[in-house]
Amino acid sequence: MKIPIFVALDVDCKNEALTLAKKVAPYVGGFKLGPRLLIKYGESIIQEVAKLGEVFVDNKYHDIPSTVYSAVQSTFDAGATYVTIHASNGHECLKKLAQLERELNKQRFFKILVVTVLTSFDENNKPSNWQDKPLSDQVYDLAREAFSAGLSGIVCSGVEVKSLKEKFPQGFFVTPGIRLAENSADDQKRILTPGEAIRRGASALVVGRPIVKAQQPEEAASRFAQAISM
Repeated sequence: MKIPIFVALDVDCKNEALTLAKKVAPYVGGFKLGPRLLIKYGESIIQEVAKLGEVFVDNKYHDIPSTVYSAVQSTFDAGATYVTIHASNGHECLKKLAQLERELNKQRFFKILVVTVLTSFDENNKPSNWQDKPLSDQVYDLAREAFSAGLSGIVCSGVEVKSLKEKFPQGFFVTPGIRLAENSADDQKRILTPGEAIRRGASALVVGRPIVKAQQPEEAASRFAQAISM
């Protein structure tokens, strides 16, 4: 990606999403689509947005291996370039997905991104069934599971990306929870600025509300693009 930023098109209407994508396309490398739009519009919105930049389908698939495998294949067939699945699918599923990723890359570039721990969690609001250990250890264990299975795309916060990059230098790390210094954190707990995240080893950033909710989204996107090198 020439500009390693995905804008999260977290809006309710396809026309709104496409209008927004067209405005910010010169300043970003791609767009993240999630269930909010995909359940309404299906593969048609993937194909339309793909004309403006790489599409990152963020449905975070987590199910039995055959269901996750088929969902990833369908996402590729729909025209996406990236897709998210949960690391907690387990080693057997991750290994099958690594093989699928290799096969799909014979046709065109496609990357499976393995979600570790969502950036809305911190030490104070972890689910009650999680093991009693720091979030950073949880992230490392899940990332290690993905790499051992043959996958190299990881979604993690900027807080963990430096240590993961040091341990797994071949990784492609996508970091959400990105904010400029003056932006509200909203419901994100583990956040960094664009420049900090890139310096720590992030390969690409995900930015949502600070761009989507801005009065001038193109101006906001431009500021994030400039901030990568700061």
